[in-house]
Order: sequence, then C-alpha cells, then structure tokens
Amino acid sequence: MSVKIIQDGHPTLRIIAQEIQKNEFDSAALHDYIKKMYEALYTQDDGVALAAPQIAISKRIFIVNEKIVGKNDEIPLDTPTIYINPKITKISKDKKKMSEGCLSVRPMYGKVKRATRIQIEAVDVYGKKFTVDAKGFLAQIFQHENDHLDGVLFIDTATDVYELQAAQEDEKK
Repeated sequence: MSVKIIQDGHPTLRIIAQEIQKNEFDSAALHDYIKKMYEALYTQDDGVALAAPQIAISKRIFIVNEKIVGKNDEIPLDTPTIYINPKITKISKDKKKMSEGCLSVRPMYGKVKRATRIQIEAVDVYGKKFTVDAKGFLAQIFQHENDHLDGVLFIDTATDVYELQAAQEDEKK
C-alpha cells in the first residue's frame, strides 16, 4: 500500500511538528518515518522535497529528493538529503519572489518572497549535527519545507496564485 500525501485541509498540515527526541535517533520508528517519506516523494514526478507532516507524521523531519542533488548548479553533490530538527540559523536580507508549488496543495502555484541565501542546522538519523549553506533553489526548498514543520503552507504568503491545470488549458486555447 502506497503512502498518501495529505492535502490542504488536513489538520496535521497546520500544527507545529514535534522535535525528534534523543531516544528516537537511529530507532526503527525514525527509519520507518523516513522510508515512508521517500516512498511518498518518489510517487511524484515533480517532487523535490517532502516534510513529515505531509504524510500525517507530525515530526520535524524533511527530506530532499536524492535525484535532484547534483543535477542543479545550486544543489551541490554533497548536499545531505535527510534533515531532522532543522533550524534556519542565518538568513540573507536579499529576498526574491520565487515560483512555488506544493505536493500538499495541488494543483496551486504562486510566487513567494524567499531569502536568496540561508544557513540551516540539522541532525542526521544518528543525532549528528551538521550545517548547510544554501543559495537559490536549495535555499527556497529549505524555507518551504521548514514552513511545513511550523504548520505554514506556501499559499499563506503567496501572490499571483493560480491553478496549474487551468493555466495549461488557457495556453491550449
């Protein structure tokens, strides 16, 4: 049975997710959450990342699709793909409106003002802390996923929101 990505309206998407506790690192439960997250993410052709609340698990975890790492100049090959208890520790004053969509807000897209550079601190499945400096697309991904962990959806702050299917049908006319 495949893992379902929940959609806007589900209460889990609107609550602040719980931190992973020390006794949960490298546990069967934590590995199971991450396995389910990858299963759900890989069912989506356009999925670049996924937060645990998007599969109704209210935990502070997000993953980045391994298939995009190194394929984009803004996502280096050594980018970790699992982020547990992430915290944005630095954020640039430079902000840019970026086009965004979300696997939990289908089929909506819009523009969200995001910092162009950030630093994120997180831990891996074993509880080892690491830091990543991100710019451009990767910085956008981190901010979007971190919002999920705080119960925020991109449509809360997006402008120029449109439905993809309607836009594609308009282009055919």
